[in-house]
Amino acid sequence: MTVGVALNASDAPNQVDATVQLAREAAELGLASAWFGQAFGPDSPQLAAIVGREVPALQVGTSAIPVFGRHPLLISSQAQTAQAATHGRYHLGLALGTKLLTEAGFGLPFERPIARLREFLTALRQLTETGTADFHGELLTATTPVPARVPGAEGGVPLLVAAMGPQALRVSGELADGVLPYLAGPRALADHIVPALTAAAAAAGRPAPRIVALVPGVVTDDTDAVRSKVTENLAFYEQIPSYARVIELSGGRRAADVAVIGDEKTVEAGIRRYRDAGATEVVFSGTEIAGEAARRRTWRLLGELAR
Repeated sequence: MTVGVALNASDAPNQVDATVQLAREAAELGLASAWFGQAFGPDSPQLAAIVGREVPALQVGTSAIPVFGRHPLLISSQAQTAQAATHGRYHLGLALGTKLLTEAGFGLPFERPIARLREFLTALRQLTETGTADFHGELLTATTPVPARVPGAEGGVPLLVAAMGPQALRVSGELADGVLPYLAGPRALADHIVPALTAAAAAAGRPAPRIVALVPGVVTDDTDAVRSKVTENLAFYEQIPSYARVIELSGGRRAADVAVIGDEKTVEAGIRRYRDAGATEVVFSGTEIAGEAARRRTWRLLGELAR
């Protein structure tokens, strides 16, 4: 199992420069991967390409780009370019997104998300593996009147999906290389996500899927105060049905209930529970919430566990 971290330098004067510096620190501490979210700010594949180029010890990944408001041809170009820039160390994560951000941000109706995900993955797989596509679906068309291959990315791009619900897991098992569940605790992984995903992959004749568990967590001695901050920061997700469901399946009531917070022994035990539940990789997020000292302390532990 590998251990990575989500990098967040959104408060820095220059986010790109600060992210590269954080990535160097992560690599020096022994972490295996660095991941980048996608909202309306930095372009995550571009950021991953820069970091991967500057810090060759790290695997880099996007977690995750919503399929609404994007097109497989454009995402393929971004992903293949990042893959060539990093010499095969880039991992592309996709997501359904949310109704709020899709409709408010893009002015697009959040309709038939599972069907869109299936068509998006089908076309994108063709593009990233062959550089060509001839896909005509109900919701998407992707054809290549000129080649879409990026030299240097011939090995393809690993495709992961931020899937947690039964339908999204089924599509991901059939068409993707794995999933990026967030706020899904060990119980939800072991009882719901891993079995459904594995069964779908097996039925489609695909290899055993990756389960990259994104986990909010931090090493600290001030557990109560930090958990209070995490509770406030993650409250937004409790209003989104898919997250509320997976939090409940994890045995939690609030999003912060699935966070791994405590001293080194507590956090190490928490990570091992994710591994025992079927996670092939664990990526900690929100490690900056308790300040620089706690972040560095967290990363030191994660680096030790990654070795």
